[in-house]
Amino acid sequence: MLIPSSHTFAVMGGEEMFTALVSAFYRRVREDDLLARMYPPEDLTGAEWRLRSFLIQYWGGPTTYSAHRGHPMLRRRHQPFHVGPGARDRWLSHMRAALDELALAPEVDGPLWDYLRRAAFAMQNRVED
Repeated sequence: MLIPSSHTFAVMGGEEMFTALVSAFYRRVREDDLLARMYPPEDLTGAEWRLRSFLIQYWGGPTTYSAHRGHPMLRRRHQPFHVGPGARDRWLSHMRAALDELALAPEVDGPLWDYLRRAAFAMQNRVED
């Protein structure tokens, strides 16, 4: 398993890659009938900033996320949302499409996808849709 560090952040493509990934992901979310409902339309920009900043920090980049939001507490922050298997799978589908759009090198795509899959399953908080 790859352990994120500042070196990893650079290898992953740095801020530019994470910005492109999150942008490609949210472009799909905006059009998704299930996921779009979870985001207030006036806060999509904020949601993009939060995901991008979190991923940057997680992979060894600047700690801007924690400086502004405190500890990530991902499960707790997602608890108010109904995240069943359908939402989880839809999230993963859009994230996979965003990764494919970026056509990252396998040594970047593999660990990133592995992390995103584990995170998506961890955020599921309902057994049924």
